[in-house]
Order: sequence, then structure tokens, then C-alpha cells
Amino acid sequence: MILTNLESVPGKRITGHQGLVSGSTIRAKHIGRDFAASIKNIFGGELRGYTELLNESRKEAVQRMITQAESLGANAIINIRFSTSSITQGAAELYVYGTAVVVD
Repeated sequence: MILTNLESVPGKRITGHQGLVSGSTIRAKHIGRDFAASIKNIFGGELRGYTELLNESRKEAVQRMITQAESLGANAIINIRFSTSSITQGAAELYVYGTAVVVD
């Protein structure tokens, strides 16, 4: 599966438009990560626990989008965008979307 945030795939010709595809995941904070983050807020530094949480969330959301595109017969997803939103205190959604296409 070719993934790009461009409106086309360089060197490829779009031969089919399969439609909008998306993937999302909602994650809650973990008490251990919250404790470590509160310590880092005092002394400064990267909140590695949250960085890992966001990386895992992105991978999961992208994989769900790819699965949806494959089910439509696409071999590429173009114009990919990410969005986040707060669902409730301590939980957030990571949403990814793009256009599923067939390229030669």
C-alpha cells in the first residue's frame, strides 16, 4: 500500500477512485504514565510515555485505514491527514483519513 500526503503519487497514474477511507483509535492515559509525566513537569524533559502512546495510536489508526482501503480494492491512499480531539478528560481520539485510489 502506497501512503502519501500528496494529492497524487509521483510517477504513477491514478486509474480508480475508491473513496474516502479513515481509521481512528481512542486512548486513555495510564496511571503510570501520568505519574511519570507529573515528575517531568517539575524537572522538564520529554514525556516519553505519552510519546509512545501517540506513536502506538498513529500506527493503529493508520493500519485501520489501510485495512479499509484494501477492502475497497485500493493500492494507494493519497492526501492523508491526521486529526486529534479530546473525548473526555484523560482520553483522546487520533483520527487519520485520506482518499483510497488505484494507481498504475
